Amino acid sequence: MILVIEDDKTINNLLCKVLSDSGYETDSAFDGEEGLYKALNTKCDLILLDLMLPKKTGEEVLRDFRKVSSTPAIVLSAKDQVINRIELLRLGADDYISKPFDIDEVILRIEAVLRRTKNRADTPVIEYKDLRLDKESKRVFFKNDEITVTGMEYSILELFLENPNKVFSKRNLFESITGEAYMSDDNTMNVHMSNIRKKIAKYTDEPYIDTVYGMGYRLSK
Repeated sequence: MILVIEDDKTINNLLCKVLSDSGYETDSAFDGEEGLYKALNTKCDLILLDLMLPKKTGEEVLRDFRKVSSTPAIVLSAKDQVINRIELLRLGADDYISKPFDIDEVILRIEAVLRRTKNRADTPVIEYKDLRLDKESKRVFFKNDEITVTGMEYSILELFLENPNKVFSKRNLFESITGEAYMSDDNTMNVHMSNIRKKIAKYTDEPYIDTVYGMGYRLSK
């Protein structure tokens, strides 16, 4: 089920209709408080989240939601400055679409995000040092503590752990996970890598991801 949190009823209804026509079950919320409540109390596969919401902003909804859930979230907003996009990724957004948007692009972005959060291999659990990924539940653990990650962060870690000796360029990472073309000036992957490192650093000083200068990233040896 896809939860659409958008206060503009015309846009909300349009998104729900197009998603329903594409075979998705949908639900709607028209302000931040209602959206956060539904996000936390219903089983969602993905959230479409506007930023300019009454009662509670989209940023506040995303920040509170990420404290307890890694369900994918795509932000829809007219705020299209790069700094806002980077901050949203830091807050835990899996993708960002600027208004006005092309409805076909929204569907493609949803499909890409959902695709990268599905199981992709046979082994249900992957381990590296004290890091453990449960591929059935899409959960990440450091020893016995769960690390809350976004869908994109999970996919990056999964790709690293399945290919422990491979060096991934930013382009290789982005295109392998999203299936989309990488733009050379896109800072998205740097932000995701920074978020992953900070989350792991809460549990250990030992490096888990190395930067290979001029090449990209790989698991620390």
